[in-house]
Amino acid sequence: MPAIPQGNHHGDTTMTDSQSREIPPVTLHHFPEGGNALIQGASRGIGLGFVRALLAGSRVGRVVATCRDPQGAGELQQLRERYPDRLWIVALEVTDEASIARAAGEVRERVDSLAMLVNTAGVLHEGEMGPEKKLEDVSLAHLEHGFRVNTFGPLLMARYFAPLLRHRQRAVFASLSARVGSITDNRLGGWYAYRGAKAAQNMFTRNLSLEFRRRLRNVIVVALHPGTTDTGLSRPFQDNVTPEKLFPVDYAVACLLNVMDGLEPEQSGGFYAYDGSEIPW
Repeated sequence: MPAIPQGNHHGDTTMTDSQSREIPPVTLHHFPEGGNALIQGASRGIGLGFVRALLAGSRVGRVVATCRDPQGAGELQQLRERYPDRLWIVALEVTDEASIARAAGEVRERVDSLAMLVNTAGVLHEGEMGPEKKLEDVSLAHLEHGFRVNTFGPLLMARYFAPLLRHRQRAVFASLSARVGSITDNRLGGWYAYRGAKAAQNMFTRNLSLEFRRRLRNVIVVALHPGTTDTGLSRPFQDNVTPEKLFPVDYAVACLLNVMDGLEPEQSGGFYAYDGSEIPW
């Protein structure tokens, strides 16, 4: 099985030696002060890390956190108690178009604009689903599930939340991708569902950026690679990752926020790693 060189990993974090890595400061100088942010897939892992980081700073106004089961999202609920005026949790099932549409309508009733929308939900393994070692491991059901979460979900988020990005101030629409979704960088093969879904997600991101360039010129649309992050998604494969390449969630999130803050309009439609470097498609 190919190792995860670096990827879009989500889930509950665990303490490792990587947790001692120094977290870079986050300022978000280029986002409008008091602008609202929405994090899709916010109940755990990188999504939860984004919520924590945005609430810890003062630049962002309200943070909208979406997840499948708000009542079961214990850590999000704790943050809601701590930041009752700034955090709002909304039910959203990313594989259900009707759920996305309902959530978008609910959010539009409470906020008039978004300065940031980040799609973080992703799936690599779940139940009997896992990365394929060989062609015989490919399953239509697993392919469909991977594409529904990793590919179709972010595009439908754009479809229904675009009205909240229609304003004159700078905004970023970002989807967490993975280096393993790069066709150029694929030297190991395997992982058909995940690689294919992320490559397709990247195409949708590029396509969306071209349409927004005509219709929503204030919006920068990007695919982001967080590196191999210490979450439940990467945990089964961490033995293949050197300690210096395994990032704590807070580190990955801070890096990604700084990348988003530094993006220029002409970079819309690009694929960028946590260190700001461009990744080939």
